[in-house]
Amino acid sequence: MSDELLNEVASRLGPNGLPYAIPIHPNLVHLTLGLFIIAIAFDVAGTLFPLERPLLKILAIPATRSNFYDVGWYNLLAASIITFFTVAAGFFEMFLATPAANLKSAWGLGPTTTMLAHGVGGVILLFFMVAMTVWRGFQRFSWRKDRAQQVQWTYLGAGFVMLFLLFVHGTLGAHLGAEFGVHVTADDLLRIGQDPNAVLR
Repeated sequence: MSDELLNEVASRLGPNGLPYAIPIHPNLVHLTLGLFIIAIAFDVAGTLFPLERPLLKILAIPATRSNFYDVGWYNLLAASIITFFTVAAGFFEMFLATPAANLKSAWGLGPTTTMLAHGVGGVILLFFMVAMTVWRGFQRFSWRKDRAQQVQWTYLGAGFVMLFLLFVHGTLGAHLGAEFGVHVTADDLLRIGQDPNAVLR
């Protein structure tokens, strides 16, 4: 590829090396996390409902156990759907990344190893998220549809394990941005001498 063509392509990319101003993947990551955390929190609240009922009554909050489980189910379903887009955006942006070389993260990993672990981990977590959604769906619509407690304790335990895995995985992503400068728009703008407030308005 000629230098002129490379310069033309580079001039069409944003300051972060992407064809848009602000990376999409980090925003979708937070949506995935928020939906999943709410799903598990409300399923826990539904499971502990007999203990919460007196407090809800005192506070005059008209909630039923099934309300908590409804919120848990729909948030988990939404998290699974959004996570497909989160992973897709992550791979697209990862393939356009040029991390700072010769650096090590706080965990002692280089940029390529961190990027590879984050990418493979994202696919594995997507699989687990979908598997949990299928598991939750069977509990809701078949196995436990006639029971007051809609979710199994093992499902909740798996949810907490998943939260821990999401924390570890998110830390790898944070290393890519904070330590290797991958698609950190404001940082990239400052590096080339531009005012981030002027460019990102």
